[in-house]
Amino acid sequence: MLTAEQVLAAHKANVETLFGLTNKAFEGVEKLVELNLQVAKTALSEAADTTAAALSVKDAQELLSLQAALLQPTAEKAASYSRHLYDIASSTGSEVVRVAEGQFAEAQRTLSSLVDSAAKNAPAGTENAVALVKSAVAAANNAFESVQKATKQAVEVAEANFQAATSQAVKATQTATRGAKRAAA
Repeated sequence: MLTAEQVLAAHKANVETLFGLTNKAFEGVEKLVELNLQVAKTALSEAADTTAAALSVKDAQELLSLQAALLQPTAEKAASYSRHLYDIASSTGSEVVRVAEGQFAEAQRTLSSLVDSAAKNAPAGTENAVALVKSAVAAANNAFESVQKATKQAVEVAEANFQAATSQAVKATQTATRGAKRAAA
């Protein structure tokens, strides 16, 4: 049986975990705000430079060259922004998963302890019921581990697809930029 102290300790640990996860979420939001402020400052500065360059263009060919020169860095910056955004979300999510796995492991230990304690104190003739409960707990643990592995594999596939898509977008922009430069020349 759980004592009042054990219940209070469990609740205290859960509250501490909740506040820890909340702090991690705020850290992720802070990183995101910093990233967006940095991007906004850079974009404003570049917009001023681009406007000044566009106003000093003397003919259509020079305008095409300027446009081609601006196209590639913009795509690379968008890809870089996406990577930073993904890194922030991924690291925050990883921390939440790590804590959740720790909490689940602790809950598994507590439940196993309760089942073992109940089995020792069970009246004679309830061995089959105790074995059934232990089997159900083991099946639930196996199911959780399977879901956890499948989730990790899905995340790895998503990361690989994200990296491939980003790489393809940058390559396509580079190809388009080269084509635009040739057309302007």
